[in-house]
This record gives sequence, C-alpha cells and structure tokens, in this order.
Amino acid sequence: MQGMNSVCVYCGSATGHDPRFAAAADELGTALARASITLVYGGGSLGLMGRIAHRVLQEGGRVIGIIPRFLHDREVMLTEVTELIVTEDMHERKRLMFEHADGFVALPGGIGTLEEVVEMMTWSQLGRHEKPIVLANVADFWAPLNALIQHMVQAGFIRPGWDVSYDVVDTISEVVPVLVERHDALVRERTPEQAMLRRL
Repeated sequence: MQGMNSVCVYCGSATGHDPRFAAAADELGTALARASITLVYGGGSLGLMGRIAHRVLQEGGRVIGIIPRFLHDREVMLTEVTELIVTEDMHERKRLMFEHADGFVALPGGIGTLEEVVEMMTWSQLGRHEKPIVLANVADFWAPLNALIQHMVQAGFIRPGWDVSYDVVDTISEVVPVLVERHDALVRERTPEQAMLRRL
C-alpha cells in the first residue's frame, strides 16, 4: 500500500500579526519531518512559507520548493531546499505543486493561499483528484471560509452530489494523522483496476 509521502502546504509569505501563526508553521514543519513526509511548498524564504521550510530542513526532512521566475526576488527564493523548481508562470507552479503532493494543507495566508486551496477543493468537487485537503484552523483563521462554504450549501449553490470534500482541524497535532487517515482510506477503497490505472 502506498503511504503518504508528500504534502503541499499553502501559507502566507508574511507571518501575520498573531504569534500563533508562526508557531503553527514551526510545529507542522516538525511534524512533517518526523513523519518522513516531504514538504512541497511555494519556494519562498519569507513569512510562514520560510518558517515551515526552515523547520522541516532543521529536523532533517525533505523540502521541494516550487516558485515562478517572476517571484524569485519578491518572495526571496529559498535555495537551501532539497529540490528547487523554478517555473515560467503561476499555472505551471500550481500544476507541479499538485503533481508532487499526496495531500494539501492550508495554514493562514492571504489571497494567494485562499486561491490555491479553493482550487484544490474545486478540482476535488469536479472529480479531478481524491487527495485529502485540510484547513489548519489556527486561531479560527479559516472559520469565515468554512462558514461561507456552508452558506453556499444552504443557498443551494453546492448541490447534493457536488459536496466540497475537506477537513478542518483546530490543532496542528491533528494535521498529519487526519491526512494519513484520509489518504489510507482512499487507497483501501480503490479497486485493483483503479490502483493499476493510477500507476500508469
């Protein structure tokens, strides 16, 4: 059975005002490294992106940074990562982040973080992937998004059969166990034929 080998973490290129955000990035970086799960992230050295990448590396873990060429200076590319991929544009960056990851986590962040995790939700809703998605609800950061999604359901814009599949956790200690549980459950549910197709 193929385990969870890598996780894409979406998060801000700033640290935010609440010190719990930076602490969460550090804690998640440690948890990923100790679980031997490779971090896939946006390639920057600033903000929560830099915090989590540095922590994974400090703990002896692997980090794949994927950054578009035009953000090389703005996000100050982290060259110490295990593998660095420089893309021509944002579309290629997001595609490669998706392809390199077995699951997705959203820490607090700005518009880019929101856009990236919502895109993964949309792809899941449309049946383009079954990878687990976790919102790390540090200091209730993602509560407004979760409320908005529930409002969309109640208003009839997310219809039965088109559910948005994701988990919300309130503590960082829950992130890796939830990801692994969701990932392993999906692997167990696949028929041998489906598993073969995924390897081709």
